Amino acid sequence: MHIENKPVIGLTCGDVNGIGLEIIIKTVGDSRLLEICTPVIFANNKVLNFYRKALPDINFNFTSSKDLGRINHKQVNLCNCWEEEVAITPGILSDTGGKYAVMSLVAAAQALKEGKIDGLVTAPIHKKNTQSEQFNFTGHTPYLKNIFGANDVVMFMVAENMRVGLVTEHVPVKDIAQYITKESIISKLNIINNSLKKDFGIDKPRIAVLGLNPHAGDEGLIGKEDEAIIRPAVKEAKQKDIFCFGPYSSDAFFARGQYEKFDAVLAMYHDQGLIPFKSLAIGEGVNYTAGIAGVRTSPDHGVAFDIAGKGKADEASFRAAIFSAVDIINSRRDFAENRKNPLKKISAAVVARAVDERISELPE
Repeated sequence: MHIENKPVIGLTCGDVNGIGLEIIIKTVGDSRLLEICTPVIFANNKVLNFYRKALPDINFNFTSSKDLGRINHKQVNLCNCWEEEVAITPGILSDTGGKYAVMSLVAAAQALKEGKIDGLVTAPIHKKNTQSEQFNFTGHTPYLKNIFGANDVVMFMVAENMRVGLVTEHVPVKDIAQYITKESIISKLNIINNSLKKDFGIDKPRIAVLGLNPHAGDEGLIGKEDEAIIRPAVKEAKQKDIFCFGPYSSDAFFARGQYEKFDAVLAMYHDQGLIPFKSLAIGEGVNYTAGIAGVRTSPDHGVAFDIAGKGKADEASFRAAIFSAVDIINSRRDFAENRKNPLKKISAAVVARAVDERISELPE
């Protein structure tokens, strides 16, 4: 951890023609953010200044440096990732936008891996213009899985009232079933279980598992995957001390508010998990990559080319992503400290019970 235990949070610029730099400037332009973390933007002076001039009402200043060992903890920092001029065309999908989005991500991810920053918050990229022989990934999550050498990761959507993880991510609907295996479900459950303990401070997490087919297969009448794959996976995960339940029929599960009884939900595919999450989540949703050694979060929206460069972008989700990254870093630190010295960990329930007992002894 860095100076004053204040985490250093790297911010990637995302597509330079999207809303990434606008929401970054709007977020870090609030000086109160410096009370909880030190932001480092991975971009370029001229690109950053282009968007700063477009937002004249925001009091935004930064220190520019190539050396992450000389960060100014009293100001926003810029790590220059390139020197050349970049033609910025807000709202336009171009190869240029993808090229520099990847350049920012590669530099920031490497800094995270090397421990030069404590956490990473990524602005949105577009899958179409980031693909190349050098960057053959469908998004941030598979790229981070690769550079951290993780066996598996979970795209984990988190908000104030719910957390939803996915077995499959950006997979065509016609191909989903082939990726639903007992091994993949158990792997995702293990990552989510560990993350809830280490990253969110939940001692005995409860995890719900959704079915793949309508009505969770209706006992095999509507598809075989729920009975043949998902239910045995849940049973085996329980034997590995993962407190999980299911499979549940996803429509009734969310409609009846059953998600409120669990610390996390494991959905089988993208829309099954993200439609209810984006509909029911309280506060701003955040995308968290569970399962890698580093801490990475992102807002739950895309590049928004339709409003890029117009000053209309809402930074609330990006701000929430920074707050989540800081909270997870602090939770990991507490978890590590408690493992070193378990006697320091006294549950709030024990303390509360002791206080209640003392109060009950007082005369009325």
